[in-house]
Amino acid sequence: CLGVTQARKFRIEEESGERVIAPSPTNDWVEVPIVTHLPLSGTRGTDPLSRNHINVLTADVVVALPGGAGTRSEIGLAAQYGRPLVLYLGGETVDGHSAEEILHDIDGGVTVVATPADFEARLRELLA
Repeated sequence: CLGVTQARKFRIEEESGERVIAPSPTNDWVEVPIVTHLPLSGTRGTDPLSRNHINVLTADVVVALPGGAGTRSEIGLAAQYGRPLVLYLGGETVDGHSAEEILHDIDGGVTVVATPADFEARLRELLA
């Protein structure tokens, strides 16, 4: 689910000289965080060393919410890999781009929804 993947961060703590990766409880909506060794995201989100490839390829449906450059790169990767994409911006933008601008840049496979009811209905269709 895009727009929330960055909300769940992982921190590395030093305990007894060993590194321990522990989840940071910043987002209760993330059920399965995807942790990788890949260092890049954001404006470098389409780089081969970006974890965004894994985020997109492991999703049954990619959901794009208002966000920044990382979300924009995940939208592009979803189109590149042919993953179903639901764009739910509620009048906001992704990295300064409106839904209309994003649709102009992407060749099909995108559903834009305007209400929570439309969002739920489309997800149910795609996941059926």
